[in-house]
Amino acid sequence: MKKTMYLMRHGQTLFNQRKKIQGFCDAPLTELGIKQAKIAGSYFKENNIIFDKAYSSTSERACDTLELVTTKEYTRLKGLKEWNFGTFEGESEDLNPPLPYGDFFATFGGEREADFRDRLVETMESMMSQDDHDTVLAVSHGAACAQFARNWEKTSKIGKVTGLKNCCILKFEYENGQFTLVNFINHDFDKGTHIESAK
Repeated sequence: MKKTMYLMRHGQTLFNQRKKIQGFCDAPLTELGIKQAKIAGSYFKENNIIFDKAYSSTSERACDTLELVTTKEYTRLKGLKEWNFGTFEGESEDLNPPLPYGDFFATFGGEREADFRDRLVETMESMMSQDDHDTVLAVSHGAACAQFARNWEKTSKIGKVTGLKNCCILKFEYENGQFTLVNFINHDFDKGTHIESAK
């Protein structure tokens, strides 16, 4: 049976605004981040999307975003957390190495890229393989969304995705242990509208 998972990035935080590296460390949503989450939430309401289950990273910025999107009870999962950047946490984004990061952060107490990606895949496969999980919301992070999408590029119906802005939504179908990216939704926060890659 085909299921649907909406993987969403959290709203803007103080660290996003200040251009600081933010992985396992956390920062609160800004006023703009709160507005972004509410506008993203309106996408689900306008399209009559009802969640059977909802999940969030244990980071406060993801939990707070989810609570602005839906009033549904949800489960916090460490497996949905952002990349652990080790001693680079909280430092200026100027210190990031060029992409792809690979194992760079593992040298400084963070995660290897492959381990990070495996954690995400294992967590989301475990979620979606459960009964009564036909339509699921998962709120996570920018690099997490990008890594998960990259893992399933071979099955994507919309090609590679770039520009994963705060509160973007990746719509995946899940069937027989495989995820397929079928839509990518960004938002025009000034107009309060949504920009979809597929209709």
